[in-house]
Amino acid sequence: MLHSLYNTSLSLLTDLYQLTMAYGYWKSGTAQKETVFNLYFRKHPFQGGFTVACGLSSAIEYLNAFSFSSDDVRYLSTLTGTDGQPLFDPAFLDYLQTLRFTGDIDAVPEGTVVFPNEPLIRVRGPILQCQLLETPLLTLINFQSLIATKAARMRLAAHDDTLLEFGLRRAQGIDGGMTASRAAYIGGCDATSNVLAGKLYGIPVRGTHAHSWVMSFDSELESFNVYADVLPNNVTLLVDTYDTIQGVRNAVEAGKKLRERGYQLSAIRLDSGDLAYLSMEARKLLDEAGFRETAIVGSNDLDEYLVTSLKEQGAKINIWGIGTKLVTAYDQPALGGVYKLAAIQNPAGQWDYKLKLSEQTIKISTPGIQQVRRYYNERGFISDMIYNEETPPAGPSTMIDPYDFTRQRRFADATTFEDLLVPVFRNGQTVYTTPDIQTVRNRVTTQLSQLHPGIKRFTNPHAYPVGLEQNLHQLRTDLILKLRQK
Repeated sequence: MLHSLYNTSLSLLTDLYQLTMAYGYWKSGTAQKETVFNLYFRKHPFQGGFTVACGLSSAIEYLNAFSFSSDDVRYLSTLTGTDGQPLFDPAFLDYLQTLRFTGDIDAVPEGTVVFPNEPLIRVRGPILQCQLLETPLLTLINFQSLIATKAARMRLAAHDDTLLEFGLRRAQGIDGGMTASRAAYIGGCDATSNVLAGKLYGIPVRGTHAHSWVMSFDSELESFNVYADVLPNNVTLLVDTYDTIQGVRNAVEAGKKLRERGYQLSAIRLDSGDLAYLSMEARKLLDEAGFRETAIVGSNDLDEYLVTSLKEQGAKINIWGIGTKLVTAYDQPALGGVYKLAAIQNPAGQWDYKLKLSEQTIKISTPGIQQVRRYYNERGFISDMIYNEETPPAGPSTMIDPYDFTRQRRFADATTFEDLLVPVFRNGQTVYTTPDIQTVRNRVTTQLSQLHPGIKRFTNPHAYPVGLEQNLHQLRTDLILKLRQK
């Protein structure tokens, strides 16, 4: 849906240094070097125990339309260096206008639960092309995975209650709002207030009314009655404009008139105050008046911790409206996804493996044409092992923690497994059938059901075992030692 929102080329949605590096490859005659890059993240967001991969369909759409328009090239021709001269050779700009992606991409399907250091996307192709994809792929994957993960945590907190995404007004701009609505639905929300997202993505839309509706009438009861007259088949009344308990009583009165016309009071909404106490009092009033089927919506800067607390306090809320803290990923507004070179093919056609060193152990990358093998049994997922496709596991396998070599796990040859990265592009052509958004959303539910409850808890979650296949671990160790000696 990218081009439904932006009816223009998006190839300049990148950092300048991607273009200057691409120019360097072209100028130096190395643009066609075959390379492999891996996109992954280093730490789970929200101090959690899992992350939900999201954004692949947007990435596919971006890649299918990847090209530099004449307007793009015209703009690039205006850029200058420190000497005031053009930054790029006109011949390079002509080259960009003919450039299309011709490489291979493998990726983890959207809705898969993933873990640190596992490649979510693996890109193989000419180095110039792969380099130009770094920024857009990170832009499309990082934020959507972050929001889908936050929504999945909200779903765990809400259990089987209805979960609504109400965050458009607080989102970081139009794209932030649209992207968040899509990712939140995938992560577990049941509907959104964002009507454009409903149109473009096929997400159910839900909404009530604002305090301004109530304030625009002489009395709260009048406002409720008029709203019920206008929309008798969609009546959720916001009851906290003046006095919440009196607001519930007024909602009951409006509900009685509505019921006489053959309609039902769908819900009331609490948006301030002590939600646990108010929801319990509201439930009593509704039940006493015969409105046992009327739901109670709770909102007001909720997150997974507040929802959990309210449920523990016995709150009678069964629909949760989540806004700011979901669509902005309030407690961690960025996923630290990275995109690292892992291999370059030499003139002899063999792979030279590459590794980034760092003073921080967590920032040392892993070489190789990586694949993720997930082992599981009848109870669910057991462990993930990252291996190099050039030296795949054969027979029983041993997995080693890259940060503590004494932590190892051995898998028998008969252990059931699935390789997570699947072909998406081959020679620049899409070979993957993108599932619809409902299928992706269902995948999240299925994937989470396969995780041990300890991994899904919000406080001090259990660490799901992820490591390197022993040959890849040895390759990484050897490269680290070699580079340390330089």
